[in-house]
Amino acid sequence: MPLAAHATPSLVIEVDSGKVLLAEDATKPWYPASITKLMTAYVTFKALRAGRLTPETLITVSANAAAQKPSKMGFKPGTQVTIDNALKMMLVKSANDMAVVIAEGVGGTLPAFIEEMNATARELGMTGTHYVNPNGLPDPGQVSTARDLAILARAIFLNFPEQADLFRIPAIKVGPAVIRSYNKLIDRYPGADGMKTGFICASGFNLVASATRGNRHLLAVVLGTDSGKARTEEAALLLERGFQQSGNIFGSIAPTVESLRNETGPPTDMRAQVCGGKRKNTASEADDDSGPAPTGYVAAGMPQLGDNVTGASLLQKLPPSMPPVEVWVGPFPSAEALAAAYPPPPEKKKKAAAKKPASKKGQTTAVVEPSRPAPKPGAAPKPKPKPAARPAAAPANLAVPPPPQ
Repeated sequence: MPLAAHATPSLVIEVDSGKVLLAEDATKPWYPASITKLMTAYVTFKALRAGRLTPETLITVSANAAAQKPSKMGFKPGTQVTIDNALKMMLVKSANDMAVVIAEGVGGTLPAFIEEMNATARELGMTGTHYVNPNGLPDPGQVSTARDLAILARAIFLNFPEQADLFRIPAIKVGPAVIRSYNKLIDRYPGADGMKTGFICASGFNLVASATRGNRHLLAVVLGTDSGKARTEEAALLLERGFQQSGNIFGSIAPTVESLRNETGPPTDMRAQVCGGKRKNTASEADDDSGPAPTGYVAAGMPQLGDNVTGASLLQKLPPSMPPVEVWVGPFPSAEALAAAYPPPPEKKKKAAAKKPASKKGQTTAVVEPSRPAPKPGAAPKPKPKPAARPAAAPANLAVPPPPQ
């Protein structure tokens, strides 16, 4: 059974050297949630470099991809997107359907791609990681550690520097709609330039954050906070400490991230703490403001930042680093193709016919098509009366229905 929640892991490393600047529970098993998509992207980058496909290669939304739970783009089966656009949708929107579209398009089949994810994890030395799906949706077998996620993020920057801009996109534009990144450090924390958020109830709120100042490039990993706000502020504090310290807490014997040894055992389960009954709103990946009230959190060992420095105080409204990046379905932008990519809205149920108002007192109910009584056996049928200019008076013993109203 997963362990009950207590301390949450955090880690700060230098990208160039791999040296660990800060570490707390960085080797504990944890559910990665949508940070899984970093590996989906990494495997795709390998396929692009090997020439198995190009950024313009069209891949198709399958029924399985369309059936994935949100967050997702919601395109109907049969819709085609390019690898490049699918990557942008997956990384900015954290679209679970696009992760499966990429996996099936790159790997040929979903199981083949997942095997490639696990093989790549072994190659990178991610000894505490195992993948079951390409998007991070809940599964007890999908597990990683802060150490392993830092190794993966560092490998992306070192091995595929040409892809770095994908992780710092602040928003994408799909037709008239603008979808903003869940990474709230972008355009708010000075130097922030990526990477990826993640959330499921069992994991809490996760974040791998990248920031560069001058010639220093740092990565911070924060796992298991109670809200999106908390993960953003904690990552800002950890990065700030990393940038402001001249050395690191380990001094000259600072370990590298690869030298840390992962722990074994079940991952911690944050479900009760993050999605329990005391929470006013249901937690979601977009949750940046809900959750416990701010506590002026200051990470342990940060006195050099001052007593008044909180994660919130490090965030500001910066000029946009880039405009929203346009994405589309099909080989080129088309409003018609985008409209056709979405399933039709469900038909509204027809309202029951309103009852006719009751007749006024003394008014006889109209009969639109009065039925004629069946003739008695052996009786000759009565001839139909010839139409007259004016209706003749009816005999007293014959009931005549009133005319239609």
